[in-house]
Amino acid sequence: MPNIRTRLLVVLVVLFGSLTVAGPTPATAAPLPDSLWFDETPLTVRSGRFVDGNGREVVLRGYNVSGETKLKENNGLPFASTADAKKSATALRALGGGNSVRFLLSWAYAEPVRGQVDTVYLAKATDQIRAFLDAGIRVYPDFHQDLHSRWLFDTDSWYTGDGAPKWAVDLGNYPDEYCGICPFWGQNITSNEAVKQSTYDFWHNEYGLQDAFLDTAQKTMTYLRQNLTADRFAGVVGFDPYNEPHAGSYDSGQTSRTWERDVLWPFYVKFRARMDAAGWQDKPLFAEPNLFWNANLDFQRQEGGLLDAGTLGPRYVFNTHFYDQKAISGIFMWGKAADGQYAGDFGTVRDRAAATGTTAIISEFGHPLTGSVSDKAPTVYKAMYQALDSRVKGASWWSGPAGSGPVLSGSQWQWDIYNGRHHELMNDNPDKVQTSGDAWNGEDLSAVRLDDSGTPVLRQDARLLDRIYPSATSGTTVAFTYEDRSRDGSTTLTWNPVPSSLPSVAQLVGSGQYGLLLWRSNGGSAPTELHLPATFPTASTTVVSDIGTAYAPPSYGSATPVGVAAEPGGTGSRRLMLTDTDSGVLHYALVTNGATTAPSAALLTAARSELSTWAARNAG
Repeated sequence: MPNIRTRLLVVLVVLFGSLTVAGPTPATAAPLPDSLWFDETPLTVRSGRFVDGNGREVVLRGYNVSGETKLKENNGLPFASTADAKKSATALRALGGGNSVRFLLSWAYAEPVRGQVDTVYLAKATDQIRAFLDAGIRVYPDFHQDLHSRWLFDTDSWYTGDGAPKWAVDLGNYPDEYCGICPFWGQNITSNEAVKQSTYDFWHNEYGLQDAFLDTAQKTMTYLRQNLTADRFAGVVGFDPYNEPHAGSYDSGQTSRTWERDVLWPFYVKFRARMDAAGWQDKPLFAEPNLFWNANLDFQRQEGGLLDAGTLGPRYVFNTHFYDQKAISGIFMWGKAADGQYAGDFGTVRDRAAATGTTAIISEFGHPLTGSVSDKAPTVYKAMYQALDSRVKGASWWSGPAGSGPVLSGSQWQWDIYNGRHHELMNDNPDKVQTSGDAWNGEDLSAVRLDDSGTPVLRQDARLLDRIYPSATSGTTVAFTYEDRSRDGSTTLTWNPVPSSLPSVAQLVGSGQYGLLLWRSNGGSAPTELHLPATFPTASTTVVSDIGTAYAPPSYGSATPVGVAAEPGGTGSRRLMLTDTDSGVLHYALVTNGATTAPSAALLTAARSELSTWAARNAG
């Protein structure tokens, strides 16, 4: 929504683009290990999807790296060393199946003294980002905050925060922090006057706080661009300016919707101008609405979702979070999540992205892995991943795949290799050393930890986390589903069984995992790619597609319609390649690990015939 003030801001930012941080000009990097000619292209937003340089739709799946940034023990960095970052990146790719991360940064450590950007911090952060890029993982940085700042909290407080530097807090005459009866840390957002007033001041640029933040953000982005090679910088997708925005307090007559329109959106316009001035013109801004816009508790929900921002277009991404507050409360949801539990919630995200003319990402989702409600975690996570894959629940998917909608990108909270091994002095209190869980406000959501030998291991079912997903589709995705057969204790969760009307397909899948992708080709020369989990060893993977069938697919080649290749980055992760040569044609591919021995040619032919008839009837 351009106006005169915005145009003037853009001109001023460009004129004063010398708000840069000097760094050496990076040399050109060698191609990533295992990369192919169609890899490593930058992503843009087109027709409501992430698109790579070959015109393929891209889905980003991965994790937040990490809540360690919210702690002081490693001075606002996700890792104690670049070596740890490399270890984590390799594990994230090989164990967690991720192709992307939301990489947390700290304003407090980027600008510890007003007007002075800490280039030592930026250099270490850049080295750690580089470790992920070199593992073939795309990155979108996030200037993170929760409860505005850790320096609002007393040394003996129940809670802490992160985000703004100490000098920014010292400028305000904020009351002593107090939340009252607050069993959840998030209640501080609306109940703690110190948090509310300091947050309000940021949004209203009191003491020039917002200007200082924007200056630091521009310098940070400039530093990253100058200190990453062009090839590596291509792997940086965009920037998330501000985590979970909230007004703090509303002005008289103001609503959550008008706050988004009059305060939050103008901030994003300013940040967009800073991105352009820093050389990020071709990368989208990941814009988050008011964090309560899609709360699933009626008394917590606030109207929003950037309803008055108009068409965001390709320079923005609709970026939101989702946590099941009913399940987390332990009060408002008895029992566990079920098939289709979040189809409506995630469908709303798809609808808002479509209405704003861009793509969507759910940049945080998760559930506690320990504590009184942790028994819900296996079903909550399964239902969330199911809703990322399709807006149709499993029981209805085979009869109505065309209603699936786009496959959503998402970043699970979180990937913290130090889980359970922290040494955080909470609010600098030596008598409150936090070691367990995530070491931050009692949270414990990390999907990974280090074992006693220092090796990363998963804390969740690998069948749930390491998933088949269409990482790059040569054409338009029509529908996708994945039955992970993940466990809730000793119970196998099967929410999307193959229907009895497809007996050969059901026989082929058996009790195994399977994924099914339908797409319409666009004449592109690069193949469609699906991530292959570790539970799909090439030697026992079966593919049934209209473009070919294979048990133990061969290595990928330009003349091979169905083949397997390593994913770029040298981590040992693999991808299935499906190559079509037409345009506007509906294709399908079933991928399963259900067969323990090579299926007969007759069974493969019968399964292909059933799928062809089914696809033509239900998605043609």
